[in-house]
Amino acid sequence: MSVLELHKGMELPKRLASQLAGEEGPTRQKAARLVVDLAGTAGASGFVEVDHAHVSGVSVITGGHGLRRFLSDLSSSGDGKVTIPTTLNSAGCDKEKMKEMDIDWPDFLEQQFEIVEAYSELGIQATLSCTPYDRGVDDESGIASWAESNAVCFSNTWTSLITNRESGLSALATALTGYAPRWGLHLQENRIPNILVRIDCELETLSDWSILGDWIGKQVRPDWDVPWGPMPFIQGLPSRASFARKKALTAAAANYGTPMLWAEGLSAEPPLLKDEQGNWMAPDAGWQGELVFTQADLDARYADLAPTGQVDLVVIGCPQASLEEIRITAAAVRSHAEMGAKIPNQRLWVFTSGENYELALADGSIDLLESAGAVLLQDTCPEVTPYNRAHYNHLLTNSLKAEHYLTSGLNRLPTSVMSIHDCVSHAFDASLSAGPRPVLEAKSQPQHASAKTVQTGDAVLTGSPLESQGDFYLKGPAMVTDVPITYLGYVHRDTGVIEETGHPLDGRAIENSILIYPKGSGSTVAPYVLMGLLYTGKGPKAIINRDVCPLTLPACSLLDLPYGHGFDLDPCMEVNDGDIVELKSEQGVVTLTVLERSK
Repeated sequence: MSVLELHKGMELPKRLASQLAGEEGPTRQKAARLVVDLAGTAGASGFVEVDHAHVSGVSVITGGHGLRRFLSDLSSSGDGKVTIPTTLNSAGCDKEKMKEMDIDWPDFLEQQFEIVEAYSELGIQATLSCTPYDRGVDDESGIASWAESNAVCFSNTWTSLITNRESGLSALATALTGYAPRWGLHLQENRIPNILVRIDCELETLSDWSILGDWIGKQVRPDWDVPWGPMPFIQGLPSRASFARKKALTAAAANYGTPMLWAEGLSAEPPLLKDEQGNWMAPDAGWQGELVFTQADLDARYADLAPTGQVDLVVIGCPQASLEEIRITAAAVRSHAEMGAKIPNQRLWVFTSGENYELALADGSIDLLESAGAVLLQDTCPEVTPYNRAHYNHLLTNSLKAEHYLTSGLNRLPTSVMSIHDCVSHAFDASLSAGPRPVLEAKSQPQHASAKTVQTGDAVLTGSPLESQGDFYLKGPAMVTDVPITYLGYVHRDTGVIEETGHPLDGRAIENSILIYPKGSGSTVAPYVLMGLLYTGKGPKAIINRDVCPLTLPACSLLDLPYGHGFDLDPCMEVNDGDIVELKSEQGVVTLTVLERSK
């Protein structure tokens, strides 16, 4: 099969076809192959020209050796540069503040520089910011390809910039080619709210808004039909909200895959009809869930998240702090500093982008914070920083996005949450949280609930391979779950063991399995973790997804791991965990056959 036949009749833009044929070099050819693979898997109606890309996978602790090896291979030929404006996500450190960050990781700065330099060689602007919507993009309209979950949710919700929830690899492929498959949230019929949320309490602080976003995600159940992710329509919010409040809400909602939401009176109106009384009507499919967020819910979350035991470090700015957040923090610090107090042991770290740092420097906020003993960090953010566990074993933050990822396998740190003003008080007075440091206790989430039942008898399922893959044949035990797998932080990057309390596959290694699951979830950096496991022989020998999965597919495409999708029956339900199966691809058809049922 020639490379131009990979699209199986799909009409390609002239330049994308040229790239696919290798006429612009091997780097863009690899990228074009991934774009076409994703288009074929998603059943895309065609392709869109993209105006801006944002690439994730920068910190040493997120991408790991898989990221470093892939970037080295990709940029080594020197023939490929991005074709559209492209920005880069946060790094794992501020290179000017390495002493203050006290990173206990051999050669961390050298490895971080290697990664950033490789991206720069591809023509990517090293903005090192996880908030491209905050002074990172000149025109907040058009089509984007963004691989940072909080940015995806913010742009789709509050601006006219449209983007799917890309992985770091799919966004990079689009950056190199200029094209993305036309599917998912590019299509208006998929941009429909599926959850109704009513607010029955006052939301005053940024952490209130952050808790709301995270709370909504925690209510989603695995049997809800939300193919593009939970997309809530929220009623009862204040009629006005600042930039930072909007950011806090969508960043936390993105923890659980929310790619956009609607907030009555704040965002664009939802694409829904109204009844004769002027009330919004449910979508044609009905609401997947109707939720009410009360003062009791808010108070309960604060109680759950309150610090118990000694806080070692306070971190503000996840996602990176906006100018508004820096000023709120500075105002809270001023109230203590004016009384002569000083933050001991640099216990307050504030993370922000380079641009917002310059603006805050100009208005005096930076000088005020630093003179009081705070550390201002650029180019990095709390969730991708490797903390020195000799000094930091309990963190306090105002962000549920930070709490969500800090307590995962990236750092696995006990993390508490309070408002910015309370966080600052704890930074000044360590005795406010005196006592033994808490021990992180992983908690099973409602999303981990499995609906699988044991199947008997014969089972033969048919599906499709990736467009770029030829025939393959495998046989062996299936490792099966109907619950998504979160690679970043919940799959050990060295052993491939799933480490997610309550998950049906918790404690098991994916090595050498025929791995069957609905899709990947969580961070857009997931493909690099999977690639790292494949490079070291700790990954599966084949993957089958039930749903279109831009978090899993890219690694399989680029490393040619046998991949099946689009089956006539749900493989997550038809195949038992432990069944012996045969997986083969012939002439563009994948057949999955159960040979022997598990005992």
